[in-house]
Amino acid sequence: MQLFRFAHPDFLYLLLLLPVLTLLFIINMIRKKKALKRLGDTNLVNGLVPELSGIRPIIKYILQLGAVLAGIIMLARPQFGSKIEDVKKQGVEVIIALDVSNSMLAEDIQPDRLTRAKQAISRLVDDLDNDKIGLIVFAGDAYIQIPITTDYISAKMFLSAINPNTVPKQGTEIGSAINLGVRSFSPGEGKSKAMIIITDGENHEDDPLKEAEEASKAGVVIHTIGIGSTNGVPIPLINNGKRDYLKDKDGNIVVTKLDEDILKKIALSTNGNYVRANNSNIGLDEIYAQIKKMKKQDLESTMYTEYNDQFQIFTAIAIFLLIIDFLIMERRNRRLANIRLFKYKI
Repeated sequence: MQLFRFAHPDFLYLLLLLPVLTLLFIINMIRKKKALKRLGDTNLVNGLVPELSGIRPIIKYILQLGAVLAGIIMLARPQFGSKIEDVKKQGVEVIIALDVSNSMLAEDIQPDRLTRAKQAISRLVDDLDNDKIGLIVFAGDAYIQIPITTDYISAKMFLSAINPNTVPKQGTEIGSAINLGVRSFSPGEGKSKAMIIITDGENHEDDPLKEAEEASKAGVVIHTIGIGSTNGVPIPLINNGKRDYLKDKDGNIVVTKLDEDILKKIALSTNGNYVRANNSNIGLDEIYAQIKKMKKQDLESTMYTEYNDQFQIFTAIAIFLLIIDFLIMERRNRRLANIRLFKYKI
């Protein structure tokens, strides 16, 4: 459901011009001050040319910048929803649990495990139609990043910001992610619920098989994607601006490798599938093809079907600011300076 939207959001990229215009204005003001200094003493020059004003050009620029901003928003056509409809859609609820531990920075999958996984999830979101999607991130604990939703735009926005710093505690607790995922689905019996876990499988803290069995009892099908090399690779880090590798307490380089065995067991215990990721294919497409075969359920959603344009407001603002800018002169007017609206006698 979108209460507010832009009909042509691509025009908003023009907002990048505003800091450029501001920088050019500042440079121009500095050049003018330097030119006045070359003429002689600043106080003397100001006395010879009393019409010069330091504040008026700034006021005019602010007005012009405001007019440009209003004009860009006008071009993007802001709209508010005016008519609400309850639309019934059929689909499946899918929760993706993404490992964001430091081991996901390993580069055996290019450019690294986490980046490739995020790219694959982003493409999957682009292909979604009626299905609901949620996103959980986990390392030493699990956290809901995106609740179950059909707002795919927001999902991609939150997805792009994910990195190992998203979670405060490092480690790998797949069981915690499964437990949170099961509790994050919409309540109700007989619903199709699928979970996709993307990880290197190096679980150190909990018992994911026990949680997977509980998920199976709740009717959740878990698919797993193993990402990484079974041979083991170091984990790159940036320390003080220099590239280094993660080390243990004894100073030895930590090596991370894919644990396929645990991921296969998790998928098998819930009648799901296990896929091994590689540089050319993460495996989400294959798993989603299996998910689409699940029984569809009614997903009621409220949406706006009619929108009213609001660009007229910004058009009026832009015109108003330009009129004021036109009336304000860069130099003081000697005749107007002699006008006194109020006279006081002391």
